[in-house]
Amino acid sequence: MKIFALALALLTALPAYAQDRMSAEEFDAYTQGKTLFYGREGSAYGAEIYHENRRVQWSFLDGQCKEGSWYEDEAGLICFTYEDNPTPQCWSFSKGTRGLIARFENDPTSTELYEAQDADQEMLCLGPKVGV
Repeated sequence: MKIFALALALLTALPAYAQDRMSAEEFDAYTQGKTLFYGREGSAYGAEIYHENRRVQWSFLDGQCKEGSWYEDEAGLICFTYEDNPTPQCWSFSKGTRGLIARFENDPTSTELYEAQDADQEMLCLGPKVGV
């Protein structure tokens, strides 16, 4: 009986989590045309520009930018692929009181990223390195 009660409690908790997670349509509506800065553990982590047609540019704020795109996978996660890494990086996004919260689902032990507010940095893309 205790196992049944625990299973029932877990099943009723799942819809609440699923409602928290943004759908692809919600994510696209929230991000398209914006540049969002992300923080991790109180420090700047990176920024991403969200273009039309689910295209993105990512930077770790080091002047190097990576072109990519995102899609929704069969589990409802938002997955990104980039020009230098075709392996999908899948995240779940939810809206917090101060912006997006991103959870890296490829590694459940990974720390959450959060949308940084009042970022005083600009996402700068320096372009390709050109040799002599």
